This record gives sequence, structure tokens and C-alpha cells, in this order.
Amino acid sequence: MKLPDPLAIKPLAKPPDCTITVPGSKSITNRALILAALSDKKCTLRGALWADDTKVMVDSLQKLGFEVKVSPDPVEECNRTIEVVGCDGKIPAKKAELYVGNAGTAARFLTALVCLGHGEYTIHGDARMHERPMKDLFDALRSVGAEIRSSENRLPATIHANGLRDGNIEILLTDSTQFASALVLIQGHGGFGLSHLNVEVQDPGYITMTEAMCKDFRHPSFRPDYAIEPDMSSSSYFVAAGWITEGQVSVAGWPHDSLQVDGKFPRFLPPPPKISRTRHLGDSVMTLAICALFGKQPMQLVDATRMRLQETDRIQAMVTELKRVGVRAEDHEDGFTVWPAEAGQLHGADIETYNDHRMAMCFSVLGLKVPGIRIKNPSCVNKTFPNFFDKLEQLRR
Repeated sequence: MKLPDPLAIKPLAKPPDCTITVPGSKSITNRALILAALSDKKCTLRGALWADDTKVMVDSLQKLGFEVKVSPDPVEECNRTIEVVGCDGKIPAKKAELYVGNAGTAARFLTALVCLGHGEYTIHGDARMHERPMKDLFDALRSVGAEIRSSENRLPATIHANGLRDGNIEILLTDSTQFASALVLIQGHGGFGLSHLNVEVQDPGYITMTEAMCKDFRHPSFRPDYAIEPDMSSSSYFVAAGWITEGQVSVAGWPHDSLQVDGKFPRFLPPPPKISRTRHLGDSVMTLAICALFGKQPMQLVDATRMRLQETDRIQAMVTELKRVGVRAEDHEDGFTVWPAEAGQLHGADIETYNDHRMAMCFSVLGLKVPGIRIKNPSCVNKTFPNFFDKLEQLRR
């Protein structure tokens, strides 16, 4: 169903009391797809997210010659059961053109994957993806034999692959931990080592996730039937909705010990005076900023410079749109500060989303409390959560 643009979000008439089913984790789904393709088994991924970012990954694997079968999920309409026949580190196709949209995980993981092949592979995305950094990953792969041709070390890129030689890779993590995760995913299928990762800015959550999944998939007793956790970044919107409205909202299947850093989101309610994007939470720091408007103290986000390089400059975007609804907010180089709103301070506005799914979703949560919030380009949620607005309506039941 086509959504109105802008989409009006009506405040809840009463505090919600419900349980919501959230689609699978994008981060886990795309890592699992790569690991399944690299394995020597036929792997079944259950509860896999079916949204723009994972569709481009599946499409790319199929273009690379992997046998991938997609079936409906019995519980969640935006999940799928995906079967992948692994080729034990080999890339079946000798030539392919891969489109990744604005999916950073797909862009970085596929770049590393095709370097294991023998042939010519072109990777390109949308305009924003062509602005996002790739240099550190390109340089790391070049250091062990990959030939990567690219203008200004960004996508689009053409990789002339002939496998990867022995060597030791050092990589900076200042721009994206996805670079390191991409290398961890293919390690063991090339001769290179990763004995030293130059971690200038610590961000253990996503790299730790990658390492844990690699250990699972490569363990001798691994059963090739893998369950994907619900997406904890997406879950944060519903936890936040319950908190700001003083209701009770649960997320079905919340993992006891999540692989995802945003599984810790409830621990940070009410919002603390300082939150780190690299030490505490992932994308849910944006949701926490919405909650801070209803807290008792200012909240400062720090260690968040990389947010300027994501789907949009999220630091600038958050501060701009928070000010649009009457919030006192200030940006700084590596984050921003928001202050609690006083009675009558917040008001409605048309929210620019900058084609960023997380901007649309976190300001929709605000609209459950503040009248007059309208979301521009609401369909941008298709990137990771196509039925988000249907789930939001379930809070009214």
C-alpha cells in the first residue's frame, strides 16, 4: 500500500499495552548470507530480514552464481526463510555487475567477497552510496593482491580478482567498522592475516558480532540451520514508544544475550547525561535522543563522528529536525546535545527524513506523543523495516 507523503502520525489516545513482532536483524542477516555462501554446506537462515538492504544482498549473491532460494516466513511478513548453497570460499561467476543501493553492509561485504574470485566484478549503488567512504577497505584488499579500479576510492568500483595472497592487513576503523567486518568474514578463504587491527576508535559491538557469527558458522559441529534475531535497532522504537507514553510494549523473541549492541537499549532508560556511539549503543542512540526530550536532564551524544558518513549526516539531520519541533539541541564535531522539553515547548512539524529510514522511524515515535508530526518520504523505511508503520498502528489496539 502506498503511503501518503507526508504521513501524519497521530498521538496515542492511551498508553499502549501490547507485544510487537519485529523483523530480523539487517546486520545479522547480511553477515549470515555471506557466511552461508562461503561455507561448504547448504545453509538455511530462518527469520531473515526481507527489506531493501537484504534484497540487494540476495540479488548480488544470485548474480555471483550462488544458489539462493527465498521462501515466506510463517510468523513475520517482512522476514523470509533463505536457503543458500555454499561454495566453500569460491565465487561461481567469473563476471558480474552488482547493485547495492545505499546498503553499506552489502557494499563493503560484497567488495571483500568478490576479491576471493577469479574474474571481473563491478559494484555500484545509489548517489549517496557513491559518496560514502571505501578507501580503507580498498587499500586493505589491494595490500594482499586485489586490483580495484575506482574514482576517488569510492563506488562505483571494478574489481579484477585473482584470489588473495598471503600478507598481514592493518586497517583503520575511523570511518566504518564494516571494513573490518568485511575482512573478518572472508578471513580463512584468503592467505592474509588480521593479527593487528588498528582500532583508533573502539566500536566493539559490530566487530564482536561478526567474530561470533564466524565462530558459529565455522565450528565443526555447526548445524546449517541458523536463526536470525529480531532487529534490536528497530525494536528500540517500540521500547521507546512505551517509555515516553508510560505504557508497556514488549518485543517478541527479544534475545536473552543478543549479538547486537542495541540489545542493551532498555538499560539506558531513562537516558543518561552522556551516551557513547562507540561504547554503549549503535543506531538506537537516535531513538534515545527522542526519549531524552522527556527525561530530567540533558543528554550528550559523544564518539559519533561516523554518523556523519551514514545514510545521511545523522548528527546534522537530528539537530535540524529536533529544532524544527521546538527542541533545544546543539551539534558538536562528534555528536550532539539535547535538552528535555518543558510543558508546551514541543510542537508539530513536517519532518525531513533525508531518505534515511532511521530519521523517519525515530521521529514517528515522537509523533505518538506530540500532535502535528508529519513524516516526509515515509517509504524510506523500506530499507530495513517495510511494515514499520503497520507495526506502529498496533500500539493503538
